[in-house]
Amino acid sequence: MNLEGVEKTMLLTLYAKARHSKEKNHKFYDSKAVEIISNIDYDFSIAEKDKFMQLGTIARTIVLDEMVGDYIEAHPECTIVNIASGMDTRFNRLDNGKINWYNVDLENSANYRLKYIKDTDRVKTLAYSAMDPNWTDEIQIRNDVLFIIEGLTMYLNQKDVEDIINIIDANFDNCRVFMEIMPPISVKNAKEESIEDTNSKFIWGVEKGHELIKFNSNFKWIKDVNLFDGVNVYKPHYRIITWLPYLRKKMDYIAVLEK
Repeated sequence: MNLEGVEKTMLLTLYAKARHSKEKNHKFYDSKAVEIISNIDYDFSIAEKDKFMQLGTIARTIVLDEMVGDYIEAHPECTIVNIASGMDTRFNRLDNGKINWYNVDLENSANYRLKYIKDTDRVKTLAYSAMDPNWTDEIQIRNDVLFIIEGLTMYLNQKDVEDIINIIDANFDNCRVFMEIMPPISVKNAKEESIEDTNSKFIWGVEKGHELIKFNSNFKWIKDVNLFDGVNVYKPHYRIITWLPYLRKKMDYIAVLEK
């Protein structure tokens, strides 16, 4: 395995989804993640102990599966572009038999993905940086396009995030963006042992999603969806504290933008 730094984090989130799928009261079942993890030779001992990373991954998956599922229901023949896709397997969980799906990631990560998750006639993996506009030339359908950007922006700087938003704006109309954002307070203070073990660092975040439209006024901010909504599904007894503003402002959220 030749994955380096942030690239390794895609194995951690895959592990968290596979582990959750084996729980008795799982909230989603990811058979592909279970299959892949059983075939990867990697030491997941630190990921096994990192309950905070697992909780965040499970909560994010619950929230985004619902959001993406709702979009597919409203746009059954849509195109979905998963930027910095890593080993994401959402297509396998949500496919309706009609959607087209593109996974965009760095060449090394894309090649690693293809060892375990093969492309199909409706799924294509594109080996590009998210900040390289050339990936847009590969997208064949330009209407009803949904962009998913999870587990990425916190490792970038603001200029990189601006570039991604501007690339989408320059090449697509009638689109929606689901972008995971880490609040600045958590960028500074969040500690995830398994992430730190990969030598990855959190770098950037904003408190509210509406701040993103300062980068490009062609987008409208629709709403922010706090990942505590997913925690509440996974661990209902956490509801007694997840409403607290002090805690909610520390949790990642999905900013929804529309053009």
